[in-house]
Amino acid sequence: TRYVLSRSSAMLGDCDTVRKSALAYGMPNERIVTFPWGIDLQQFSPADKRSEQETFTLLSTRSWEPLYGVDILAQAFVLAARQEPSLRLIMLGNGCMKDRIMQIFHNTGLLNRVEFPGQIAQADLPAFYHRADLYICASHSDGTSISLLEAMASGCPVLVSDIPGNREWVTENVQGWLFPDGDAQAMSRGILNAFDNRQKLVEMGKEARYLAEQRADWNKNFPELFKVYQMVL
Repeated sequence: TRYVLSRSSAMLGDCDTVRKSALAYGMPNERIVTFPWGIDLQQFSPADKRSEQETFTLLSTRSWEPLYGVDILAQAFVLAARQEPSLRLIMLGNGCMKDRIMQIFHNTGLLNRVEFPGQIAQADLPAFYHRADLYICASHSDGTSISLLEAMASGCPVLVSDIPGNREWVTENVQGWLFPDGDAQAMSRGILNAFDNRQKLVEMGKEARYLAEQRADWNKNFPELFKVYQMVL
C-alpha cells in the first residue's frame, strides 16, 4: 500500500475514513480527493407509506458475502422475529453464503417470513425501498455505501453496523440507528427498538432524505472527480 501511494499522483476515496487511512500510509493530504459518489435523487425518492400496515418490513440489499455480515443479519432477524410476529424481511441479492443463510431460516422455522427476490435490475430497486419500513445492513467494512445512500434518499430510516464509514452518514436517533459490528443480539434489539418507535420513522425518513439531498446528490458530487484528473495532468 505504501509503495502504490508513494508512486501515485492522486488518490480518490469515497469517505473521510479512507482519507485518514491513506494519510497514515504516507499519502500527502493535498493529493487526496474525497468523492462520496452519490445517487440519482429523482430515481430514489420517498413515497407515501400505507397508514395501516399489518407487517413491519425490513430490507437488506447487500450481497450474501462474508464482508457484508449477512449471517449476522439473518441471526438478528430470527431473534427479533421470535418476539414480534409482524416482522418480515426482504433479502435481495445472492452470494457464496446462500446455504448458510437458508439454513438459518429453515432451522428456525422462519423461512415463510422472508422474501428472496434474488438479483434485481437497478430500475426495480426504488419499489423495494418504498416497501421497507427499515433498511438494515450488518456490513463489517464499508466506505460510503451506495445502498445506504439509496435507502436514505428514498426516505427509509436505517439500522446499520457501527463502523467508521456508516458513522459519517448516520447520526443515532436522527436518520436511524447504529449497532456494534458483529453483534446479532444488539442488531435484534435495534430492530425491535425501531418497531417500538415506528411512530417516529416518518420524521426520521425525512431527516434521511434531507441528508441525502445535502451530501449524496450525484449531480452535485461528480465535479469533484475533475480535481483528480487535474492533479494527474
